[in-house]
Amino acid sequence: MADLETVNVRRDGAAATIELNRPETLNAWNAQLGHDLLAAVTGVAEDDGVRAVVITGAGRAFSAGADLRDLSGREERTPEGHPDVRKVLTERYHPIITTIRTMPKPVLAAVNGPAVGIGLSLALASDLVVAAESAYLLLAFVNIGLVPDGGSSLFVPTRVGFARATEMAMLGERIDAAKALEWGLVNRVVPDDAFAGEVAALRDRLAAGPTRSYAGTKRELNHWLYARMDEQLELEADLQQEMAGSPDFAEGVAAFVQKRPPAFEGT
Repeated sequence: MADLETVNVRRDGAAATIELNRPETLNAWNAQLGHDLLAAVTGVAEDDGVRAVVITGAGRAFSAGADLRDLSGREERTPEGHPDVRKVLTERYHPIITTIRTMPKPVLAAVNGPAVGIGLSLALASDLVVAAESAYLLLAFVNIGLVPDGGSSLFVPTRVGFARATEMAMLGERIDAAKALEWGLVNRVVPDDAFAGEVAALRDRLAAGPTRSYAGTKRELNHWLYARMDEQLELEADLQQEMAGSPDFAEGVAAFVQKRPPAFEGT
């Protein structure tokens, strides 16, 4: 995986760390990052020598979510001229999320900074989530006229319940690390200066642990909580494609690019 442009993969004994590496964009997902991350996740999942996986971000963010520059002309378009977000989700994003959930080894999200939109979905797809004290989580889709995707409509409510999931999805407000811990979105919050050491210690513990036991635990939890995950991902993709054709989405992207409040018309 040495030829990956936007993702770094490194080995530490029996553990692999996948690092999103577009720090100049706060690790926003463009087409290349999607392709690279899928290759990285698939590679570590298939490597029997890897017994634990860490996912983190380079620089000061975990991931700022989708790179809206891709959604304003660079991505493939539908016959109607709208961004083909369904194709992106089903062919690129969903295999990443499902591979993380089904690989027979533990996955630790090391949330070193903001985890936003699809970046939050990526973190919550992991088995354990450790956040730096300065990090925050944001289900930002509503702020540009979209709906949660990448599995977040499944992962958020299973962690925090209906009321808080609705609040996150409809209000689109930042959840700081302390509140994320209180709500159950993350497992641990660590002071920034101790974050790297805590992640390394937990990584090494998982890599030296009973891998088959971890895999069995994942199968049990997936069966109980996420048995309809594929169906939910398809629903997200269908609804997101509807949203991508709406005037509110066009206004949301324009407002984001122009750094102004959106003027949604409810259409």
